[in-house]
Amino acid sequence: MGMPVRIDNLLYEQAKNEAKAEHRTIAGQIEFWASVGRAAIDNPELPVEFVVQVLGSMKEPRSDATPFLPRSRA
Repeated sequence: MGMPVRIDNLLYEQAKNEAKAEHRTIAGQIEFWASVGRAAIDNPELPVEFVVQVLGSMKEPRSDATPFLPRSRA
């Protein structure tokens, strides 16, 4: 369910520019930033770029995934 919120104009413009580059809606970009921030706060030992990559990979279709095969079984 969507909820209207007030945000700073600069943040809105930054989200608008980034959303266009990342092929997201403005709301989707802000939600993405919020999820990255939340995950980074919950996992301070992880680099933020790693958090971004993990969250991005979770959005990919499972049918595109490559199964993990341990070296001992390869």
